[in-house]
Amino acid sequence: MIVDTSRPITAKSCNDAILNIVKTYPFCRSELLTNTVFQRPIRTLVIGNGPRKVLYSASHHANEWITSLLLLKFIEDLAQTVGGGDPDAPQRQGNGRSRAPAPTLQEVTLYAVPMVDPDGVDLVVGAIPEDSVQYTLARDLSQNYPAIPFPDGWKANLLGVDLNLQYPAGWLQARQIKFSQGFTLPGPRDFVGRAPLDQAETKALAGYTEAVNPDLVIALHTQGEEIYWQFEDIFIPGARELGEKFAQVSGYTLADTPYNSAFAGYKDWFIKYFRRPGYTIEAGKGENPLPIEDFPSIYEKVAPILLTGLTYTSPRGREF
Repeated sequence: MIVDTSRPITAKSCNDAILNIVKTYPFCRSELLTNTVFQRPIRTLVIGNGPRKVLYSASHHANEWITSLLLLKFIEDLAQTVGGGDPDAPQRQGNGRSRAPAPTLQEVTLYAVPMVDPDGVDLVVGAIPEDSVQYTLARDLSQNYPAIPFPDGWKANLLGVDLNLQYPAGWLQARQIKFSQGFTLPGPRDFVGRAPLDQAETKALAGYTEAVNPDLVIALHTQGEEIYWQFEDIFIPGARELGEKFAQVSGYTLADTPYNSAFAGYKDWFIKYFRRPGYTIEAGKGENPLPIEDFPSIYEKVAPILLTGLTYTSPRGREF
């Protein structure tokens, strides 16, 4: 086992896990996507060489760090399956709703960004010393919003920008909504930044998505056990059907995005500009950050979604 799912993940343990997976399974590969302003790496993890391309991401939000473990564990299980280590790994992790076979590496390529916000994750999980400049910066920003618990309520990067409100898909609407709610300054959550894609993390992920040009994207978040699939009045052929399949295999609910959260997200931008299916998966239930003890039960519902995203082919093929 490479991915340690018994404890909260850090930026270092995420980076180490990616490199160890690549070392163990030669058909996996990785590249340094960018470094944050505080010099934590954001790495990709890629498996497969097939024409069907999907892009999965996790930990846009700091206190949703458990999503990084979900994605890394899924990729490790998939690598074990196709590498001969455990022929039942992804199928076995399901909850009885799905027994889809793992795809072959010639059918699909999975591009993953397992930790979009490593700075924020390290703050929430306690990997940043309390006597450090970085911790002091975050604590000072948190004082703009004293009602939000610190650091557990932290969703943003260490500059106080909410990375999932950074994409040019209704960004001005998101700004108006969040400003009306009082989020006008950098802080733990819901500050949209000064302009779309003005953060290193979101600029890098948007550029990577454009370079990959995937057939669909899934962004893992927590919590609520819901699946969001729409943006504004754009309806992608086959997107609802695939969302319904995700709901079927997981027991999650296919839902409309609440209006106050319906703009400037990663999947919103993907739907708007690529006109292909994009999904936000709200994994687990409870209060963020979800406890590590919940990992097994969350994984057994999320893994079939991720597997279905790899294996599903619409009647129209690549164009859904």
